Amino acid sequence: MNITEKVLAAHCGKERVVPGEMIVAKLDGVLANDVTCPIALREMKEMGYETVFDVNKTYFVMDHFTPNANVKAAEQSKYVRDFAKQENMPFFFDVGTMGIEHALLPEKGLVLPGEVIVGGDSHTCTYGALGAFSTGMGSTDIAAALATGELWFKVPETIKFIYSGKLPEYITGKDLILHTIGKIGVDGALYKAMEFTGEAINELSMDGRFTMCNMAIEAGAKNGIIAPDDKTIKYVEEHNHSLKEFNVYYSDDDATYSQIIEIDVSALEPVVACPHLPENTKFVSEICEKYVDQVVIGSCTNGRIEDLRAAASVLKGKKIHKNVRTIIIPATQSIYTQAIKEGLVDIFIEAGAAVSTPTCGPCFGGHMGILAKGEVAVSTTNRNFVGRMGHPESEVYLSSPYVAAATAVMGKISHPLEVK
Repeated sequence: MNITEKVLAAHCGKERVVPGEMIVAKLDGVLANDVTCPIALREMKEMGYETVFDVNKTYFVMDHFTPNANVKAAEQSKYVRDFAKQENMPFFFDVGTMGIEHALLPEKGLVLPGEVIVGGDSHTCTYGALGAFSTGMGSTDIAAALATGELWFKVPETIKFIYSGKLPEYITGKDLILHTIGKIGVDGALYKAMEFTGEAINELSMDGRFTMCNMAIEAGAKNGIIAPDDKTIKYVEEHNHSLKEFNVYYSDDDATYSQIIEIDVSALEPVVACPHLPENTKFVSEICEKYVDQVVIGSCTNGRIEDLRAAASVLKGKKIHKNVRTIIIPATQSIYTQAIKEGLVDIFIEAGAAVSTPTCGPCFGGHMGILAKGEVAVSTTNRNFVGRMGHPESEVYLSSPYVAAATAVMGKISHPLEVK
């Protein structure tokens, strides 16, 4: 079996599972946010359940419209807050303690290798970077998960991606996953596991691996996953504050894959996804004279400390172009404080950027950076569908923090070397 199959087999009490098999798996964690949680809780109560299956395995994070953007958002958050108070939930994260959920949970040690995690957010697949099976679901499925602590799954087929070669300068996990989606399309891994392997993956930091698994859903995948190595174990040891035990799984040498795709990264340039799909990728050198109105650096995809360091390395001593609004959002409070300690926030503010408390806001056009008709943004977020960040006649280009920062300085989509 491969790693995804092994994790699922362990959670349904079977020695072996095969693609296409229907199983019922025990869950190690259930996540919901201020948008999906109210729906899930109401559905759970409709099912006849008044409380969750285990408060210690339930994580509610108020990150999408918080700090609350409007009255409706405030009412949604209040509904969840009231429930969390009533149940005395230990893992309820609100303004001041919350971060963007998919950066926060690994940081808090709430996701570990070999676990099965589901979340009411499509980018729950992020945790595959730790060797977990994690996937996003709709609020009705999350209601069942909250109530019972288990869910049915169809075991997915797996595509194995082998990334060979040494990563060139300025090439990050964001470039690798955008390039991959560009090759296979937004439905190229539909309901399949994307298993990322190879020399280049080994070279990536944990932050880069989180980015890759985060965007597996943009290729239609059920989950993205990377086998744990020394970097993974070191990260887990630093963040597993409860000293919870975990299991590590690896794919067998004779594991079956629906497809094996090899990608040489050695000659890769920074990649940009053009409107209006993540598969519409080009190298940054192929995009000439595209002027922008806004740059966003942050999100569950690229709001980690490594991402902020990359942006700061480009922005240091520079000024942001007078026509570009630049918004930088650390993904968690811990990342925010680390950025302050390292002087990154000073670099951003001196360059002319706005630095925000953690929020998903601009990524999905919720608040903190909505685009007007005709405006163009470069963003380190994960989606660029029509109207994703505001007006349906606005445009969003997806990139790494290096390219986003260079674009902020130059006023048009640019390679970071153009700023140097």
